[in-house]
Amino acid sequence: MSLDNFLMMRHELVLTLAFLIILVAEVFTGEKKKEKFRGFAVVLFAVVTAIGMLPAPEGTLFGGMYQAGRTTTLMKNILNIGTLIVLIQSFTWLGRPENRDRIHEYFMLLISTLLGMYFMISAGHFLMFYIGIELATIPLAALAAFERYKNRSAEAGIKLILSSSLSSGILLYGLSMIYGTVGSLYFADIAARPSTAALTILGFIFFFSGMGFKMSLVPFHLWTADVYEGAPVSIAAYLSVISKGAAAFIFIIILYNVFPVIIDTWQKVIWVIAVMTITIGNLFALRQKNMKRFLAFSSIAQAGFFLLGFIGGSKLGMTTVIYYALIYIFTNLAAFGIVSIIAEKTGKESMDDYDGLYRTNPKLSLTMMLAMFSLAGIPPVAGFFGKFFLFAAAAEKGFYVLVAIAVLNTIVALYYYLLVVKAMFINKSENPITYFKSDFMSKLGLAICIAGIVVTGFASGLFEMIRNLSYGI
Repeated sequence: MSLDNFLMMRHELVLTLAFLIILVAEVFTGEKKKEKFRGFAVVLFAVVTAIGMLPAPEGTLFGGMYQAGRTTTLMKNILNIGTLIVLIQSFTWLGRPENRDRIHEYFMLLISTLLGMYFMISAGHFLMFYIGIELATIPLAALAAFERYKNRSAEAGIKLILSSSLSSGILLYGLSMIYGTVGSLYFADIAARPSTAALTILGFIFFFSGMGFKMSLVPFHLWTADVYEGAPVSIAAYLSVISKGAAAFIFIIILYNVFPVIIDTWQKVIWVIAVMTITIGNLFALRQKNMKRFLAFSSIAQAGFFLLGFIGGSKLGMTTVIYYALIYIFTNLAAFGIVSIIAEKTGKESMDDYDGLYRTNPKLSLTMMLAMFSLAGIPPVAGFFGKFFLFAAAAEKGFYVLVAIAVLNTIVALYYYLLVVKAMFINKSENPITYFKSDFMSKLGLAICIAGIVVTGFASGLFEMIRNLSYGI
């Protein structure tokens, strides 16, 4: 392989090198020094993230099975930023006595699943795509069950691996049908030999169903709340943001580049699924009191909003999905960061426990309020601009009824997001959460999220920059 080939796979190679460094460090790090390794691992991944920002050549490798372009590089960098925030937010949790002997395993599992997401995004062949999915999913199940002394964590891992196995089987069955009609699994070959045969349509529906599990789209969402509730907060955040973002990225790439000939079919499917996902996610979020389940159903509804960018099949749609994913990373990780800090300090995860939080912990309350406003799409925070561009992308192609339904659902979403704000600022409690100081890493994670929410909303040139980078794959 030439130097350009290595640079083309820069993200994967650098991440693999980081994995090997952590693996070697596991052998030579004594029991007393394992806790100190957390800082080294976070810095190491920060270096990986910085290297990913450097320019790289475009092209294909392995006979077209691997593709590298400006869009895929941008997507990987967004995932890197989100993963770095997750690692910073999990710093304190990893320092707990029951986790100190498995700090290396945590980082290796997280890096493994991120590596799988890289291969998914750069796949030019459905075999490479499937390998990426499995590499991303299996370590995630282990991470969901990371708290080995808690039954609900083990239950979360089992539910995730069983749901993923079922979805993978459905997805593979659909791919076998597509292969039967086209005779190839290369993305370029399938796009070059368009087929509207009934078997192709059926194969696409099975493929869509399998991807629906990965994105928690209704009616493939039933595992989500239970897994989020049982998994550690940092892993729930990773599932909600990084895993979902990677699935959205590869899904939109495949829809636009592999199945443009059956766009009329998948637009109808997406229309129905988007309405169901946004509506049901919102309605179930209204009933939740556990904060992790609350954010789980919120993330289901947000996945429905992602589909508004998918449905147009246009460059604007691709841009809005990437832009919204970036906003969603900062916003949702800010919310999960607050939940993580409070759960770590007090062990409380119920919304009722947040009553009167502003009186004792005003800074945390203000940060959570900013995150809720952004998730709800209240101007002038970033979430408003993200939703606006998603609505614009769908309206551009004439999906006015879908946009109207989505706008009505934002009113429902506004109500339940404000329930959290009401609990913190208005509700009174005889035994509120007492004042406590957050550690430096927790503050750093929240500071990055707040900066991201503000910058992505007010930096007027950011959307146009993403638009330019998302020209082609």
